[in-house]
Amino acid sequence: MTPIKPLVLAMGCLAFTAHCFATPQRPNIVVLVADDWGYSDVGAFGSEIATPNIDTLAREGVRFSDFHVTASCSPTRSMLMTGVDNHRNGVGNMPETMPDEHLGKPGYSGALNDNAVTIATQLKDSGYHTYISGKWHLGKTPDTLPPNRGFERSFIQADSGSDNWEERPYAPLYDKAAWFENGVPAHLPKNYYSSTFIVDKAMEYIDQDRQDGQPFFAYLGFQANHVPVQAPRDMIDKYHGRYDQGWTALRKARRDRAVELGLIPAGSGMVTMGSTADWDAQDADQKRYEARRMEVYAGMGETMDREIGRLIAHLKATGEYDRTVFVFLSDNGSEPTDPYDIPAVRMWLEMNYTRQLDRLGSKGAFTSIGPSWASAAASPLSGYKFFAGEGGLRTPLIISGVPAMQTDRIVKAFTHVTDIVPTLLDVAGVPAHNGMYQGRAVEPMIGSSLVPVLKGVTDRVHPQDQAIGYELSGSAALFKGDYKLVKSLKPVGNEQWHLYNIATDPGEVNDLQQQMPERFVAMQADYAEYVRVNGVLPMPAGYDYMHQGQLYALKHVVIPKLKAAAPAMVAVIVMLLGGMVWWRRRKRGV
Repeated sequence: MTPIKPLVLAMGCLAFTAHCFATPQRPNIVVLVADDWGYSDVGAFGSEIATPNIDTLAREGVRFSDFHVTASCSPTRSMLMTGVDNHRNGVGNMPETMPDEHLGKPGYSGALNDNAVTIATQLKDSGYHTYISGKWHLGKTPDTLPPNRGFERSFIQADSGSDNWEERPYAPLYDKAAWFENGVPAHLPKNYYSSTFIVDKAMEYIDQDRQDGQPFFAYLGFQANHVPVQAPRDMIDKYHGRYDQGWTALRKARRDRAVELGLIPAGSGMVTMGSTADWDAQDADQKRYEARRMEVYAGMGETMDREIGRLIAHLKATGEYDRTVFVFLSDNGSEPTDPYDIPAVRMWLEMNYTRQLDRLGSKGAFTSIGPSWASAAASPLSGYKFFAGEGGLRTPLIISGVPAMQTDRIVKAFTHVTDIVPTLLDVAGVPAHNGMYQGRAVEPMIGSSLVPVLKGVTDRVHPQDQAIGYELSGSAALFKGDYKLVKSLKPVGNEQWHLYNIATDPGEVNDLQQQMPERFVAMQADYAEYVRVNGVLPMPAGYDYMHQGQLYALKHVVIPKLKAAAPAMVAVIVMLLGGMVWWRRRKRGV
């Protein structure tokens, strides 16, 4: 009997080894979220901005030319994390732009609720390490921070953004920059720059657990290119003179490049946004200043790409790259708001930042690109962040590293941010829940896995007759097949419904409501059903996101500070606030 034992042991080892080799190793997953990047801000989508590392992911993977998110950051991030509509996962609107009438209503807490299970929770429970660095903006109370939403290690910015060079807020919306590490208030290092730090933390977390062989999920929420637009001087100067021809010329050049790349149909129309200024009407000083703003923006984008390249190089050096799935996207379209145009914010900025030409992009300086450049960043689409035009909702999506996928190609099928969670669970071999998770009822995911499309098995993600609704701050849309029903609030829209075929007309030039009256009416009924099922609340009359942001700042920062310092001042502020509301409603005829 004794001589047989070594043979049995050897046979057992061989069987175990064969089993190990027969079972594919589960991939790592890296999600890269850019902030406020327009549709054509990536080189692989038509940009002149140098993004070689992201472009490499595109060549090694797939570009999705018809990918849709929401028109603002945290609602998109909530769906990216859960696969659940934002009105059902708690983020029906951002806290900073939510009207008082919606506060506390179901779906409008402004933070992820407990009924939506995150991708991090599902992957962690299946044996993945889970990390996040950078922007979170899905809650800042202990129960809503990443450690309670499935992340083992985290270093996050809990607000809508902050300065990229220092630990301080970027607007009077906050009294401080809310950074947390593993759920505990944290501080930034002295030599801080946002994109560099976010990648540093991701690599640090990955390395801490690398020896145990478990796969990891790493989510990097970049602040580029959210305001304030800031970047290293050498990166900015690389673009000196590049934008001297202005925003209209850039918008056209990017549209032509997108056609050449095959991202949009040849001959696609393109509107001129009403908020786009006449470049030729600017004097020489104005042109130089405006061009510099866009140079800073380009430098910020390239710096983010450089840091992504550093992460990629690290994964290659440690042998992890070839088994890593990458997802790159932007959380919404380009940012049109110039904070200096908002009276209360301008006053704060004048006290805390400079906007001198020779300092733009540097520490202590503040700039944005404004609506004219934002229109170019969104080229060839109409609209931008905060509104329901394609320029606000359609952003670049790149996926690479999925085993057996067909690479270096463009998928033109309509795709939605809620498709990302089912896709990542699919590639990780984790069954997607169907509304029950670990014995309790939860919100069901509504997206579809993109894996069949990635592998070339099918060319469509959603059935032609599937209606996919959208609403944020009163601007709304309904997608069905190749068609889009859409209305946007003023000043970008006229608050009326329009109908477009966004497969052939992504620029939303040709309104089809007269040619297709039955479809126009039917899709309005589909939208009404979306509102009913998801508890979408109507916006109060006269709502404006910039005005609402000022009210938020007064309520959460200005008044508390004044109340502590001089109670009499509070009465003055309240009177002014009441006057603002009265004047605005009178102006709108409410």
